[in-house]
Amino acid sequence: MAEPHELREKGLRLTPQRELVLAAVRDLGHATPEEVAEKVRLTHPGINLSTVYRNLETLENVGLVQHTHLGHGGATYHAAEELTHLHLVCSKCGSVGDAPIEAAANFVQSLADDYGFKTDVSHFAIYGLCENCQLPL
Repeated sequence: MAEPHELREKGLRLTPQRELVLAAVRDLGHATPEEVAEKVRLTHPGINLSTVYRNLETLENVGLVQHTHLGHGGATYHAAEELTHLHLVCSKCGSVGDAPIEAAANFVQSLADDYGFKTDVSHFAIYGLCENCQLPL
């Protein structure tokens, strides 16, 4: 479960739904709203998808979760304290891996120096082939 103080520190009323949604996001790592709803329903079957969407939006607005687009589908959510990684998406098998955000430091600096563009790589999905999909058959 989410710590009650962290929700209150963000100015949110403490509700069971918020606690459950935040806990599910943290447990799942990267998850779609549908996956969060499935996780929450394991212990609280009465929670509907619209409640999950509303709570994800609220939690994102106060900086406790963040969304990322990892493909052509909808957004996936992860806990804001996990913003220290890049998302590595395999184009072949669809797996999602992580790399430290520092791995993109030279790229980010180059964009700033050469184009005056400040990059937020926390929303960035990098596509390629995972180690397993690169192996010869």
